[in-house]
Amino acid sequence: MQNNTRKSLLRWSEFRKSSPRIPFEVISKESSSLPAVEIIRNQSRYGRMLKRIGDVIFSMLVLSLGFPIFILIGILVRLSSPGPVFYIQKRVGRNYKEFGCIKFRTMYEDADELLPSLLDRYPLMRKEFEKDCKLRHDPRITKLGRFLRRSSLDELPQFFNILKGEMSVVGPRPIVDNEINKYNLFMEEVISVRPGLTGLWQVSGRNNLSYKKRVQLDLFYARNRNFILDLEIIILTLGVLLFPMDRGAF
Repeated sequence: MQNNTRKSLLRWSEFRKSSPRIPFEVISKESSSLPAVEIIRNQSRYGRMLKRIGDVIFSMLVLSLGFPIFILIGILVRLSSPGPVFYIQKRVGRNYKEFGCIKFRTMYEDADELLPSLLDRYPLMRKEFEKDCKLRHDPRITKLGRFLRRSSLDELPQFFNILKGEMSVVGPRPIVDNEINKYNLFMEEVISVRPGLTGLWQVSGRNNLSYKKRVQLDLFYARNRNFILDLEIIILTLGVLLFPMDRGAF
């Protein structure tokens, strides 16, 4: 078991450094023929219980110690532009169960309504959005929102999602409905794990990565998750928060 963990970490470490070859044969390995509910049933109950306990303890510590930061960001969001403090978007959770993913609002209040007309007006933006489900230079984002996204502070409210059991501290990216088809036959394996506030994608370049590589990272985690890997990802996430630089967050 220990040797497998070390191999997983070594292979992912090479993968994270933008190696042109994928050390771990994520895509070449056949997808599971089981539906997500059966994959979940076959998972270790003891392992899931320990991970859940760790999620709750970690989230309660962050929410308790970081309460002043939450209040400060909330005030700044309200002052920066009209609209609510939080933005809640439907995401796909474990076993396809939808939930409201909570973030500090980083866009103007009518951002969702503006998107269709924006994409109609600018074909290149439409092409970018259809490819990555993101816009690198999104005019709907506020000045404060750009800072919050670059530092990932906009995602702090997701600790409430973790307490509710909808997310985990570490896991695959929480995706929206229209991203499901991008995972093809591997969706059942990825969706058998709770989506994470942080994960391999967040510490490996985020939106600087191709979508194919994002899927590979999520699948890698779903197939190789363990305590040591989770711990390394949490430590690397702290580095991303302290030294944001160009980590692909926008």
